Amino acid sequence: MSGPVRIFDRRAVRLHRDRAARRYAALAGARNPEFLHEEVTDRLLERLGEVRDPFADCLYLGCRRAAATRRLAARAGMQGVVQADLSPAMAAAARAENRFFPALGLDEETLPFAENSFDLVFAPLSLHWVNDLPGALIQLNRVLRPNGLLLAALIGGGALAELREALGEAELACEGGVSPRVSPFADVRDGGDLLQRAGFALPVVDRERIGATYEHAFSLMIDLRNMGETNAMVERRRSFTRRRTLVAAAEAYLRRFADNGGRLHATFDIVYLTGWAPAEGQPRPLRPGSAKARLADALGGREVDPEKG
Repeated sequence: MSGPVRIFDRRAVRLHRDRAARRYAALAGARNPEFLHEEVTDRLLERLGEVRDPFADCLYLGCRRAAATRRLAARAGMQGVVQADLSPAMAAAARAENRFFPALGLDEETLPFAENSFDLVFAPLSLHWVNDLPGALIQLNRVLRPNGLLLAALIGGGALAELREALGEAELACEGGVSPRVSPFADVRDGGDLLQRAGFALPVVDRERIGATYEHAFSLMIDLRNMGETNAMVERRRSFTRRRTLVAAAEAYLRRFADNGGRLHATFDIVYLTGWAPAEGQPRPLRPGSAKARLADALGGREVDPEKG
């Protein structure tokens, strides 16, 4: 049997993140390259704060520079937090930031943990670079103990639509064709199916859009590079982009997506996945047709067959 389709070059993903980790110190005082990761991490922590269940052991997957380690460790009942990242350089930065917590360089596609190792998997902006997302979710389900929680955030399919359109227009005009530049990230409509296929109970999927503004398109491209989020598709162009094409893309971006003050808008589409490892006594959805009362009666309305009108 053939393996999963390779959409992403995992070595390139790791190298991009390694480079981002090394450049972080050099960017002190400039725009924080971790702003998106930190914002999404904060929003995941807000969701976790709504959960009353105690968790003893947490896998912090895609920890980068450990923005959440101490807050996770401070949660009531938490006994240990394992920091992990595809990038060994990021894992080293997390270890230096929190020397009392282990930090591992590992591949999300081949987790090295035994079954039932954790009560919580906290994964901000890591899984969107995985080739076999269903397989990765199955592994995460296995490492969770019964009634353990997966709380993850991925960059969604609508992310950077502005940049995608500007680059496409420029390449078509300057080079006669469009190459794959912005990754085909997961869509919110797929999230629930993926969680169910992986065996998670009570799956919840929602989406938020986080906006940022830039002086020009090149500032956005530099930010993506400093985040370690640049193109890592297997079919990406390996040669440098022509200067003429980049200038045309910047002009298209300015023409189509600038506000009245001349600032450019960039939209980051974030998909949140929440699922529980199955356990005895968990609430379960009712079977279709098993309801004992009609919604129309509860609302005081009249039930209408859409086919008969």
